[in-house]
Amino acid sequence: MEYAHIHGVRVSRIGLGTWAIGGTEWGAVDERESIDTCRAIFDHGINFIDTAFIYGQGRAERIVGTAMAEHGRREDFVIATKGGLAMRNHACVTDGRPAEILREIDDSLRRLQVETIDLYQLHWPDPLVPIAETANAMRHAYESGKIRALGVSNCSVQQMEEFRAVAPLYSSQPPLNIFERGAERNVVPYCRKHDIAVLAWSALCRSLLTGKIHSNQTFPAHDIRSSDPKFQPPRLGQYVAAVDALDSYAQERYG
Repeated sequence: MEYAHIHGVRVSRIGLGTWAIGGTEWGAVDERESIDTCRAIFDHGINFIDTAFIYGQGRAERIVGTAMAEHGRREDFVIATKGGLAMRNHACVTDGRPAEILREIDDSLRRLQVETIDLYQLHWPDPLVPIAETANAMRHAYESGKIRALGVSNCSVQQMEEFRAVAPLYSSQPPLNIFERGAERNVVPYCRKHDIAVLAWSALCRSLLTGKIHSNQTFPAHDIRSSDPKFQPPRLGQYVAAVDALDSYAQERYG
């Protein structure tokens, strides 16, 4: 395993994402298996887990917290979580109001069963709340010791600039994989220039890059991929063909 650093903390370059573990947008996921998965990361040199409140409305955070409690050594884990998304009337909405962010931080601490969150990220910017106001609330939690490092997700360069004007920014998490490379144009160069760590979400493109998806596959209504254009014909077949080509290339060139 290779390692990097986020604000002085040694972090494995591969992390465990827990969106699916939330159990609401990818189909049912067994809780015991999820806990065991979180504990098995050390078998592969991984120490980093990324989660969020919105993943099962707290379920993923509770599972990660249980896994850490069962493991017994909180210091072995580097835990990132996120806030700023809420469920209202069965719809996911942004909510970057300072009071809500501070409440979410306290709720995440409770669910994770920790005193400090290693990395707390704004999940999505709220167009109705100036990002500086959200960042200022996160800075207060950082300065009080509830958070070790601050980050953002799905933010533009301009939004990161506004965030950094009032609070330190240590990471940015855009969607980034071989099919989704928009972040390479602006976000990644900006982060490189300002020594901000880049975390890639959906590194396997919602499972497309696992090689387990076939061109005729369908997904149940509660699976988020059922409404993702990438997973509908004719585009799904195009992506699957590209994955097959990538697989052949990897086998031929790298065994």
